[in-house]
Order: sequence, then structure tokens, then C-alpha cells
Amino acid sequence: MSTPIGSRLAVHGDEFGENARAMGELVSEVRALHDQLLAGGGSLYVQRHRARGKMMVRERLEALADPGTPILELCPLAGLETGDPVGGGVVVALAEVAHTQCLVIANDPTVRGGTTSPTTIRKLLRAMDVAETNRLPLVILVESGGADLPRQADVFIPGGEQFRRLTQLSAQGIPTVCVVLGSSTAGGAYLPGMSDYTVMVEGRARVFLGGPPLVKMAIGEDADEEDLGGAVMHARTSGLCDYLARDEHEALRIARGIVAHLRWQRLGPGPAGPAEEPLYAAEELLGIASVDVRVPFDVREILARVVDGSRFEEFKASYGAQLVCGWASIGGYPIGVVANNGILFSQEAQKGAQFIQLCNRSNTPILFVQNITGFMVGTRYEQGGIIKDGAKLINAVSNSAVPHLTLMVGASYGAGNYAMAGRAYDPRFVFTWPNHRIAVMGPKQLAGVLSIVRRNAAEAAGRPFDEAADDELRQATEAQIEEESTAQYATGRLWDDGIIDPRDTRTVLAIALTAVHSATVEGTATFGVVRH
Repeated sequence: MSTPIGSRLAVHGDEFGENARAMGELVSEVRALHDQLLAGGGSLYVQRHRARGKMMVRERLEALADPGTPILELCPLAGLETGDPVGGGVVVALAEVAHTQCLVIANDPTVRGGTTSPTTIRKLLRAMDVAETNRLPLVILVESGGADLPRQADVFIPGGEQFRRLTQLSAQGIPTVCVVLGSSTAGGAYLPGMSDYTVMVEGRARVFLGGPPLVKMAIGEDADEEDLGGAVMHARTSGLCDYLARDEHEALRIARGIVAHLRWQRLGPGPAGPAEEPLYAAEELLGIASVDVRVPFDVREILARVVDGSRFEEFKASYGAQLVCGWASIGGYPIGVVANNGILFSQEAQKGAQFIQLCNRSNTPILFVQNITGFMVGTRYEQGGIIKDGAKLINAVSNSAVPHLTLMVGASYGAGNYAMAGRAYDPRFVFTWPNHRIAVMGPKQLAGVLSIVRRNAAEAAGRPFDEAADDELRQATEAQIEEESTAQYATGRLWDDGIIDPRDTRTVLAIALTAVHSATVEGTATFGVVRH
């Protein structure tokens, strides 16, 4: 029976206060990075863009979306700590358009002219994944200079996949709408060419495979931009333009009208009940988890502040207590929950595998809440079958057919990442808190393992072991892994769909659940062979 979770969180205690302060600092760091994105490519390029009477990319997105509805950006900090422009010069977002949840891709022309970097390609392909797996209409707001030519070797081959994926969406009956607000040249010309519907802005849109300079170099022709690829030409002569708009505002209104006339039918069930607020304040989510992921906490305290009415029907509560499983709902959508309360033993693995199969039998999406250092090791546990039991859980996660959502609120190390539906296991969405850490193992453990390997190698070769050099290497390795396992490092490489403020967890998950129910929600009874 589903009953409210009784919170034991000492919200006036020192530990809570310290956690909230430290988490708040991390949230502020992430917010500062987001604020930099809002500034576009810098004041010079923003002023030049506005001087041409154009809206900024997020203003376009807001004008497209239904007033007052939430917009959830995905992978906003992609490219962070990689050398590419942060955000990849493109916005990807879930947004309500004409009462229809859509996946929107929008170029930011103030960032290197909206040109395509390797991060841009990865982010675009991630967007295509979201649109396809969740069966969401795709709206593309184009103003791009095409490939970043100095980096053409890094973008040419992978960049071609976006056009293949675009036509495959159309073939699957997923509508694609392209609004050309500026330049859409070279390979970018295929975006309107391969979309179901195209809207172009008169006097602004430029769509051609080769611009005037390339035409001059290739065939010696002095071509006029408007005659070569202007919106009016495409509307009256080539037929590439389906709707000709006088300005950006009209183009976005036309796009909204196109989405409205689709009369898009969602295939998944709607909410099964009301979206009841939790009994406890979302503000308290800041003080639950420590920024030191080695410090344990009860994951039920998070659930109590995220699920509807704080109600949770726990499954096998007395068995495999390090893994919390049960039934709840968010935004009225029923979910199964698989959440870590510590390291995974055989009982936890068996329990999780069974619960995932039950979710598939009842066609219930699963929320995985990760705070996991991995599976237990040691002679006792190896002899007890931890490998075959862990394989049961990974088997269940791998073959489960219901939508998976993954929330990372602490550590995500080793095979624990796999067993809890990490990115490699294709969950529909992955979101992280800013304290999140991810790696093959903890920094101290990894550095220590390498030290033991070096020591054993020296002994086997009969060489003296340099303790001072080893200590220096250990410290360097530990620092490297610490840096490479942060939430910011991970999100920069698109290992997740964004770092979120813990207080926004419920809202973000509700939007994601709405998205996954645009497609059918069906489980499976087919899983791989397991050892007993």
C-alpha cells in the first residue's frame, strides 16, 4: 500500500546546514555558467545581431513556445572543458508548442556565426535521439554558417548523420518543421530540404549548397545571393519554401500553426492521477546529499521531496536494504523507483532484477536514482556469486523495454553505473545534481590500484621500488581522476542531459515523463539467460 514517507531529516542540524551551503555554492557555479550562455557569443556579436533586427536564440524559443509553459534545455553546457564553444552554439529544448510537446533545435548565430563544431554535432545527434525514442515532433530554427571550416576534418563525416536521421524521423511519421531565419548554407541547406515543412523569412533566409564565393570559384559565375538562395526565389521558383514569412515573428507564428494542424496524437497513457505536491519543501533537497560523495544519506529523503504526495509503496523493504525499490508517481505519471542507499550486494542485485521485470509486466517507466560506488568485492562475495547476481541486474536493465529516467545525486562508479542505467544503457534522459561524481572508481581507489600494480611489477622484475616517485604519481593520478569525474566534466561531454538545481528535480522529471509518454509505453517479458 502506498503511504507517505516519514522524513527524519534534521533540517535545523549542522550537517544539513553545511550540506545546503556547499550544494548552494555548486548550484551557483552552474548558474554562472548558464548565465554565460545567455550572453551568446559576446557583446560585440550580440549588438551586431540585434542591429539587424533579429531576436536572440532563446527569445525565438520563447516566442515559439506556448506562453507560461516551462522550457527544459537539454545538454546546455555541452562542450564545457573541451575547447569547443560551451553549448555548441545550439539550443536543444523540450517545449510546448500549440499544446504539443516538441523537441526544438535552434542555432545561436552569435556564437561563431552558428557554425558547427564537434560538440554541436554530438548535441544535434542527441536531440535526434530524444525526438525519435520519445516520438516528439521536431522543430528546427536555423541560422547557421555551416561547418566550422578550420575544423572540417572533425565535423564533416559525423555531421552527415544529422541529415540521415532527419529523413528517418519523417519516414517514421514523426513530423519535422524547419524555420529558416538566416543563413542555411552548404550541408545546412539539407535541413530545410529534408524537413516535412519549411518556413523562410523574406529578405533574411539564405539557402544554397554553394554561396556566391564558392559559385565564383567553382564555375566562374557572379551570383546574387537573393537569386541564388533567397526566400522569395525558393518560394516562387525552386519550391523549397512552403511558407514565406515577412519577419521572424510571423515565421514563428506559422510554425506554431503547422504544429497545431498536425493534431499530434500521443500514444502513451496520460497521467493516472493528480500531480500532488510533496509533503516536504523542495528547498530541503539542498541539504540532503553531501558534496563529499563518500558521506552516506537515505535516498528516501530525496524521494519524499520529489514524488506525488510523498507517497511511496516500498517493495521488499526488509530484503537487500541497500537498494530501495518501490512504486510512486510524479506529475500524476506512475513510476517504478530503483534507488541506491549504498553499495550493491547479491540480495540488492536480485531484488532489483525482479523489480525491473515487474515494472515491465505493468508497463511502468522506471526512475533510477544513482548514488553508487559499485558492487561489493572480496573473497566472500566472489564466492557468494556477486558476479552472476550483478549480471542478473545488468541483464534486466539492458533488456527492459519501458522508458528509463536516470537521476544522479552522488557517486556513479564502476559497474554500479551500468547496473543503475547509466548513459551507456540508453535511458531516455539522464540528469545530475552538481555534486555528482562519475568514474571507473573513486580517485583514491584508482590511484591506489595503479600503485599496487607498479609495486608488483617492480618486485617481479627484481627492481627496487621508488616510494617517493610512486607517491608523486599517486597524487598526480588522484588529482587527474578527481578533475575528470566532476559533474561539469561529465556534462561537457554529453554523458548526461544537464546538471540541474536539486530544487528543480520534480519539475525536470515531470517534463521528462511527459515526453516519454508521447510514445507507447510497453514492457517486455523477454530477458537474457541468467545463472541461478
